[in-house]
Amino acid sequence: MLNFNTLAEFSRTHCISICAFLVPAILLATLLTIILIGLGRPTTQVCQTAGMASIFAFVMVLHVYTWFIVGVVMAPTYILLCLAITCLLTNLVAILYQRHQVNSLSFSNNA
Repeated sequence: MLNFNTLAEFSRTHCISICAFLVPAILLATLLTIILIGLGRPTTQVCQTAGMASIFAFVMVLHVYTWFIVGVVMAPTYILLCLAITCLLTNLVAILYQRHQVNSLSFSNNA
């Protein structure tokens, strides 16, 4: 069974490594989502990349919250939290935009 205290301690112990992986992963996956939207790729591809970017961003939010739990309130924690939330919102808007585009294209083709 997973123990939250053990996971939180692991997260705080390996903070540099976690952030060194998650920050570029979040940025690259979100950028890929935006590029796929710009290229007009199918909804499934956009949803897959947005989903992966959202998973990375959600893990970052959980990582930052482990620092908030122990009372570490510094600029990097807020910066990382803002990065994760911004990427979550960007990916959500990308999925909604893609679905709106698909619906409007199918509506214009039927008219």
